[in-house]
Amino acid sequence: MSDIAQAPSPEGTAPQSTMPGDLAPDSRGAEAGHAGRLPLVVYVLGGVIFLMGTTEFMVAGLLPGITSGLHVSVARAGLLITAFAAGMIVGAPVMSMATLRMPRRLVLMLALAVFAAGHVAAALSSSFWFLFGARFVTALAVGAFWAVGSAVATEAAGPWARARAMGVMVGGLTLANVIGVPLGTAAGQGLGWRGPFWILAGLAVVVMPVIARQVRPGSQQGQQSVRAGLAELRQVRVWVVYLATALFEAALFGAYSYVAPLLTTRAGLPARFIPLVLLGFGAGALLGTTIGGRWGDRRPFGTAIPAGALTACVLAAMALWASSVPAAVTLVVLLGAAAFVLTPILVAQALHAASGAPTLVTALATSAFNIGNAGGSWLCGIALSSSLGLRGPALTGLVLALASLAPLALLAATRPSAPRTPTVPVSGARPLR
Repeated sequence: MSDIAQAPSPEGTAPQSTMPGDLAPDSRGAEAGHAGRLPLVVYVLGGVIFLMGTTEFMVAGLLPGITSGLHVSVARAGLLITAFAAGMIVGAPVMSMATLRMPRRLVLMLALAVFAAGHVAAALSSSFWFLFGARFVTALAVGAFWAVGSAVATEAAGPWARARAMGVMVGGLTLANVIGVPLGTAAGQGLGWRGPFWILAGLAVVVMPVIARQVRPGSQQGQQSVRAGLAELRQVRVWVVYLATALFEAALFGAYSYVAPLLTTRAGLPARFIPLVLLGFGAGALLGTTIGGRWGDRRPFGTAIPAGALTACVLAAMALWASSVPAAVTLVVLLGAAAFVLTPILVAQALHAASGAPTLVTALATSAFNIGNAGGSWLCGIALSSSLGLRGPALTGLVLALASLAPLALLAATRPSAPRTPTVPVSGARPLR
């Protein structure tokens, strides 16, 4: 407990007494930073994350075309989703350490180049395992871009607007679900399953000069060795954040993975309306991300803990009452709105806990999210096959969501005070004109 409580504040100042979740006693700098406009580079990076989120999730809609085109079963084609998740889990921390001493602009450009090449390879694939490898390599590039891009965005925004910046980044991922995936699926139906891969490769090439202009050529990831970066991770607090992240993401993604049978078999919704419900979930998620980004800098735990508790209530309601179409649809939308409030806050809190290694910290946060995704879908799948039936995923998600409140409460109770006078190292962005 003492190790957590004595974790340094984001800028290395001594902790000061505040109530958990409250602003520091002198919060004038925080209010100014919160109210200011985010730098353009944050939105540019969020746009690239939109592309990368689209490629991560669109494969589910392309599976029928891939199975017929490469003559494999649906179960085998589903391994493409697993390949991407594995690449993200491993790639984000490994690639961030491998490129630690490289200029950030160079890393982002290389990641985009590999992203484009991976999509060209996927579009040209004539065998399933070649496509599998292309997806894994693409995920490595996505993991590297997410880790470095998040560090650039949060430093450009400044220490008082980290959650807002992460809200924009996560918002790009959310929009990928709402807009990118349906567009990718439609393109796959009209152009064949290879078409979306060609389109995304071309878009990656188009945005490369934009990234080159917005990120300074001399911006370094940190004048430190891998050993120094790993030393930052000795903070107990950052691992408590990762624990909360994995547990909560497992609750959300596990229940969401099996929302289709909940809607069709239990609630009786015709299958053709499922995309519209998922669109509603995405709209709710975008709202939640916006709320988390806006309030996560002012009152991180005063926002995150109520949102986590609300998510648990929604999951409980899904288990008990999602037996009619209006109730099921409403609860799915509410799930997205409540749960996604936490995403930008959790990443921002990881950065606060170990601010000396922002790239590695965000990389490991990405791994924590993906571990939660994989573990949650596995556990909820077991619950679905048990005697609990269609109530199983929501009940399992409920238990996981309640479990995530314990590390969140510990973080709130031991939160160090924010510094009185913020310093804003805008090391990754070109100044606004």
